[in-house]
Amino acid sequence: MKKLKISYPWDKIAEGESFFVPAVDPAKVKHEGLVAALHLRIKATAKLGLYNGKHGVLFTKRLVTHRGKLKQS
Repeated sequence: MKKLKISYPWDKIAEGESFFVPAVDPAKVKHEGLVAALHLRIKATAKLGLYNGKHGVLFTKRLVTHRGKLKQS
């Protein structure tokens, strides 16, 4: 079986912005996306869900203050 390479645009989005990745196996995509963010030292969240009838994961780059603490939303 051919494995698809997913490109996570962590460096192209600003803090507080999100992007959706459609997936057949959302749990695996969630894990891989959060690991990719961790390697870039980005604090992120991931939520499984539906968007326009497609299963997938919504990734959000979290807001961080200048001291590295997370802002309250």
